[in-house]
Amino acid sequence: MLHLRSAIFTALFFLDWIAIAIVSMPLLALPRRFTIPSLKFWGTSSTWLLTTIIGTRVEIRGREKIPPGPLLVASKHQSAFETFALVPLFADPTLVLKAELNHMPLFGWWTRKMGMVSIDRSKGMHALKQVGRDSREAFAEGRQLIIFPEGTRQAPGATPDYKVGAAYIYCNADVPCLPVALNSGLCWPRRSLLKYPGRIIVEVLDPIAPGLDRKAFNAALETAIETASDRLLAEGAADAGGAPLPETARRRLSELSGKVS
Repeated sequence: MLHLRSAIFTALFFLDWIAIAIVSMPLLALPRRFTIPSLKFWGTSSTWLLTTIIGTRVEIRGREKIPPGPLLVASKHQSAFETFALVPLFADPTLVLKAELNHMPLFGWWTRKMGMVSIDRSKGMHALKQVGRDSREAFAEGRQLIIFPEGTRQAPGATPDYKVGAAYIYCNADVPCLPVALNSGLCWPRRSLLKYPGRIIVEVLDPIAPGLDRKAFNAALETAIETASDRLLAEGAADAGGAPLPETARRRLSELSGKVS
């Protein structure tokens, strides 16, 4: 049944996006602000599908910590879940995406219209500088920029691998950074079509005020996200709903248990 439910969810997940994108297409002719509700609705409806079909409960903690105005949101990245589920939390969100997504039919039209910040990793430092300029434009419009500091999905409990992007944006913009921890990879494993019941916890952490140097910011960001993610890993593992724990998660839980004892 798990395979069947996962297949049904995957099909409806993509059909949901296609339907929203097509029905909302007239909005592409209007100013960008009119397209944001469609993006948020996709996030909300996709989360509803995950809960209804798979039985995965979603808990959002710390909403009250989200400050108003322009904001750099730096989130742990374990699955595709956070690419849509974080969006409804913010007033005027945008994301840092791979540049090649802009060339996809239909999807690319929306990413460009919504002012997503794209990065072409093959261009090295030039790409990073472009992301910095695009980010400052987004902040000037009062937007919230969501970035995944590790650049790609990491298995729960894996050794952190933070890239330079989040720190570069933070140090070149006078805005706070909002760390976000989560344990989504327990129910939505990367590189797997299977989705599992259980509990995904997303925790919004205390903002990091602007003004730190790069080294201090990196240390503060990684400590905040990884400390909270370890705690959420332990919570999620105790309520995994039958999902097999990846080796990285078992190893990290063993390490944490050793520290406690």
